[in-house]
Amino acid sequence: MTRRAFELPVLHEPHRGDGAVDHAKAAAAFLADEPRADWHDGALWWVREKRDRAAQALPEWETLRTLASAIKEHTLSRLDEYLERFEANATRNGITVHWARDADEHNRIVHGILAAAGATRLVKSKSMLTEECGLNPYLEARGVEVIDTDLGERIVQLRGEAPSHIVLPAIHLKKEDVGDTFHEFLGTPKGLADPSALAQAAREHLRAKFLAADAALTGANFVVAETGGFVVCTNEGNADLGAALAPVHVASIGIEKLVPRAADLAVFLRLLTRSATGQPVTVYTSHVHGPREGQALHVVLVDNGRSTQLGREGFWRSLKCIRCGACMNTCPIYRRSGGHSYDSTVPGPIGSVLTPGLDLERYATLPFASTLCGSCTAVCPVKIDLDAQLYRWRQLVVAAGHAPTGKAVAMHGAGRLLARPRWLRAAGAIARVGLRLMPRRVARLAAGAWGHARDLPPPPAHSFHAWYRAHRRDGGRPNA
Repeated sequence: MTRRAFELPVLHEPHRGDGAVDHAKAAAAFLADEPRADWHDGALWWVREKRDRAAQALPEWETLRTLASAIKEHTLSRLDEYLERFEANATRNGITVHWARDADEHNRIVHGILAAAGATRLVKSKSMLTEECGLNPYLEARGVEVIDTDLGERIVQLRGEAPSHIVLPAIHLKKEDVGDTFHEFLGTPKGLADPSALAQAAREHLRAKFLAADAALTGANFVVAETGGFVVCTNEGNADLGAALAPVHVASIGIEKLVPRAADLAVFLRLLTRSATGQPVTVYTSHVHGPREGQALHVVLVDNGRSTQLGREGFWRSLKCIRCGACMNTCPIYRRSGGHSYDSTVPGPIGSVLTPGLDLERYATLPFASTLCGSCTAVCPVKIDLDAQLYRWRQLVVAAGHAPTGKAVAMHGAGRLLARPRWLRAAGAIARVGLRLMPRRVARLAAGAWGHARDLPPPPAHSFHAWYRAHRRDGGRPNA
């Protein structure tokens, strides 16, 4: 297979904080509120269980995963060809196609479209890409009112927070938090925490914004080269409402969202929602193939580091991601540390694979925010080898000298020890004696952070190597 990189320069994702990201420190702050951390863990695991039930209901589930993975790899290997085909077909459909090398160019293009139309009120939905590019503050600084209309996105926007999950952006908040936010910004009764009443308040608030909007912006879940159209999947219908009412519709789309044919959608649509929320299908799956009469429709195709990732041997398959969030819902680290601890638009395992490529020094801790248990890889609907890529990033972090000094020294010492069998056996013998003689509490303290949350097992009387030598029969087989 020949892999062709879409050759465009790359700029980094706008930093959401200053300095290097210390995931462990941020996770400790999240865990300090133990009841909330437990609730967050349980809520995400509930979504993971829904995903499992939905997957098990389809006998052909694994066949679909294999097919989706193959389609994505084929598309990425010919990405330049399919992008040009999409542009030609979209232009034929009456869509104006723009190309953005990076976040700054994307923001300039979107602002230029709005300015040319005299639009100062934008309703936005289904676009983590605009979060990645920092579009909201860019437009607001130029006099454009930007309203996120996805309910979770609107909640965190009112609070001045970033989304903590790519599908469930307000999963870190409880209904009481939402009630307090709506009381402050929307004037709902103090103490109101009924989800139905809060949702109704949000509808009334957003309806006025939809009616007053000069322009709408959406993302896209899939882009079809064959038809020149794109697909937006929602449960709230807000993307449809914004695009249907506004005289200008802008779609901001990452170049990796392409699929070759309309027939391919049948594979991905069956996988996406089951993986994301455990639903058999989204409430709305909207296919956009051109502007309605009197409307201007623009598509902005954004690189912003994707072509660079495509050219990275060992990492390019991460671009197969369809942004379902399943890897986050299953990851024991994400569930217990919260999305904000990653300080990245895309958190969790897939974020820990994608983000270091933007700035390895700043995000050096993220590949270590994993147990390497492989659960993320097991649930990925397009079979991205996430745990293997996390391990590769760890190697690159250490090679680049970005690992903490203590960790680098410990790993170097462990490597030397493990490479010398006699040293290893001697160290094991000393450790077994020490653990038997040392009080349990002291032994746990000696184990450091690892021992604080775990009960150490009783030390064995001898090593497996010694047991094997003592019990093997002639021929090398041990006794039963």
